[in-house]
Amino acid sequence: MERFDVAIIGGGSAGLAALKQLSNLEKQAVLIDAGKTIGSKNVSGGILYSKKPKNGKVYNVEDVYEDGFVSDAPLERLITKYILHATSKDKIFSIDLTSAHKYQANFGYSVLLNKLNSWFAKEAAASAQKQGGGIIPGVHVKSITWQNDRTIVETDELDEFEVKAIIAADGVNSEIAEITGARNKFTTEELYQGVKVVVKLPEEIMEQRFEIGPNEGAAHLFAGDITLNHIGGGFVYTNRDTLSAGAVYHYDSLIQKPDEPYTLVNAILNNPMVKEFIKDEVAVKADIDKSLPKEEQLRTRFAVSKLVNTWDELRNVYYSPTGKAKLIESGKYKSETEIKSRIDSLSQELSDKYKAKFVTDYVELEYSAKLIPDGKRCRMKKPYYKNVLFVGDAAGRGIFVGPRIEGLNVGIDDAVRAANAVARSIDRNNFTHNYLGDYYTRFVEDSPYTRDMKEIDKDYLKTFLDATKDVPKDIVGSRYGMIFRLMSSGTLRGLAVGFANILGYDRLLPIVESVETYVQVPVEIAEKSGTRVSSTYTPTIPTIAQRIAKLKYDDDNLSHIKVLHPKSEFMKKMVTLCPTRCYSIENQDVMLQHEGCIECGTCAKETEWRHPRGEKGINFQYG
Repeated sequence: MERFDVAIIGGGSAGLAALKQLSNLEKQAVLIDAGKTIGSKNVSGGILYSKKPKNGKVYNVEDVYEDGFVSDAPLERLITKYILHATSKDKIFSIDLTSAHKYQANFGYSVLLNKLNSWFAKEAAASAQKQGGGIIPGVHVKSITWQNDRTIVETDELDEFEVKAIIAADGVNSEIAEITGARNKFTTEELYQGVKVVVKLPEEIMEQRFEIGPNEGAAHLFAGDITLNHIGGGFVYTNRDTLSAGAVYHYDSLIQKPDEPYTLVNAILNNPMVKEFIKDEVAVKADIDKSLPKEEQLRTRFAVSKLVNTWDELRNVYYSPTGKAKLIESGKYKSETEIKSRIDSLSQELSDKYKAKFVTDYVELEYSAKLIPDGKRCRMKKPYYKNVLFVGDAAGRGIFVGPRIEGLNVGIDDAVRAANAVARSIDRNNFTHNYLGDYYTRFVEDSPYTRDMKEIDKDYLKTFLDATKDVPKDIVGSRYGMIFRLMSSGTLRGLAVGFANILGYDRLLPIVESVETYVQVPVEIAEKSGTRVSSTYTPTIPTIAQRIAKLKYDDDNLSHIKVLHPKSEFMKKMVTLCPTRCYSIENQDVMLQHEGCIECGTCAKETEWRHPRGEKGINFQYG
C-alpha cells in the first residue's frame, strides 16, 4: 500500500495553500481533487484580501507563495473603490465604504478562481514534488478508515493508500465531515446562498465607465428593493475584462420565501445603475434566408459566425492596452488606427452583406452558484476529528459582518495553521487528537479572524460609521436612528460595543440582520435622499435553460445525489431554490434530474449529497 505523510482533500485556495505551506516546511503531502483540472470546481464572488490586524497575526497569501505573488499571479484588479448603494426602483443613494474596505488591509484583489487556483496549483505542485508529494486531480475520496494506528483513504479511482494526517478542504458540504461525523450538516440558518454571473466587458470601456485606472478596480454592493425582500444584497466587482455580478442571501430567508436564484441575479442585472455598468456593443446576427439551398444556408451561417467572432476578438484586443501592444509587436498590424480600421470594415461587411445589427446589450459568459458558511453561526468549535483537520468553508469559517465579506483569506489562514500543526506532529510522530487536534484548535482560536467571528470590532465599526456620516439619520427610523446617534459618540460607542459583545452575536443577529435592515431602511433612504438613475436599454437576459446550455459538463450516468425525503416541505422548496432546476414534482414526490447540477449543495440538507466522481460534473471556465 502506498504511503504519504499528509493527504489534503480539496483543491480550492485553502487546500492548495496547505499543500504549499507543508512543502515550504519540507514535509511530504499529496492533494486530491475531484475536478478534471484544479480550479474547475471552484466559485467565488470574489475578493482575495491580505490583512494586517492590529492585534495578532494572520497568514496571508503572499506569506505562503512568497515573493512575486502580486506580480506573477493572475489577479484581476486591485480594488480601490468600495461603494454601497441603497436602492428603490430607479432611485439610488450611494455610500463610499472604501475606508472600511481598506481597514487593516494590505490589499484586496478581485479574482476568478479557475485562473487563480490553476496558478496556485502550479506553484504548490512544483514545491510538493520536491518533497515526494504533488497533486492528483480527477479523484474523489469516498471513505476514510482507521485500522489500529493506520489511516486508510479509499477513493473511486485509485488503490487505497495510507496517511499520517488529513487536511479536509472540501468545502461547505464537506463529505469528509460527514464521513467522519466531525460535525452535522450546516442548517439553513448558518448559510448563505450566492449566485453569480460573469459578464464580458472590454478593459478600457470598463475603466472609463467605473472611473478607475488601468490597474484599479471597483466593488459595488446593493441593498434595498433590489433584494426582492430577502436578507442579503447584490454585488458587482470589476475583473480585468469581465464583471462578476450577483447576489448573496441568507439561506433561511430564501427558505421562508423561496425565489429562483436566477430571478435574484436578474433583479441585480435589471437595476438601472447595473444595466449601465454592464452594457456593451453587441453584434446580432440576422435570420438566414430559408429559401436558399441548405448548403448555402450552412456556408452563410459559418461565414457570419466567423466574422462575428473575429470582430469580437479584435475589438477586445483594441480596448486592451497590452493586447494592442502585442498585436502591433507581432507585425500583423502597424498601428492602433489600422486595428480600428479593420474592426470598422468587419462591422461594415456584417451589416451590408449579412444584415447583422449592432445594438446596446450585455454579454453573459457564465452562471454559477454556491453555499457559503456564516462563521458567526457555524464555525466548528473543534475543527478536527482524530487526525483530520478542517479548514475554511469545510470548518464553517467565513466573515460576514454587514458589508465586510471575507472567505478566501480566512481559508488560507486556516490552511497555514493546519499545515503548521501537522508539520509539528510529523516532527514528533504524534498524531493523537489531544496533540494534533487540540493544538490546531487553539492555534485557530488565536486567529484574529476567529475573533471577528465571535465579537464586534469597535474600530471597524467606527470606520464604518464614519463612512456613513452622510446617511440621513432622521429617516432611518427611531429604532436605528437612536443607535446611530449613540454610536456617533466615541465614549458611548465603546460602552455599547462592550455591552453588545457581552450579549454575544446570538442575541444581536436577529435584530441586526432583518428585512428592516437590509430592505426597508435602504428603500426609505433611497426614496427620500437618493438620485434618480436612468438606463438607455433593456438587457436581453438569458433564460435559465440558455444559461445551463453555456456551461461545460462531463456528465455522469451515476447520480451523485440521492433524495432522502421526497415528500418533505424542504425538498418541495428545492423545486424553486435549485439554481439549475434539477428538481421537479411528480405524483407528489420530488424527483431529481442530476445532469444539470452545478454542485452548489443547496439541496444537501435532506439528500445524500456527494461530489461527483473524478472528472465528472461541472467544469467552470471562470469560477
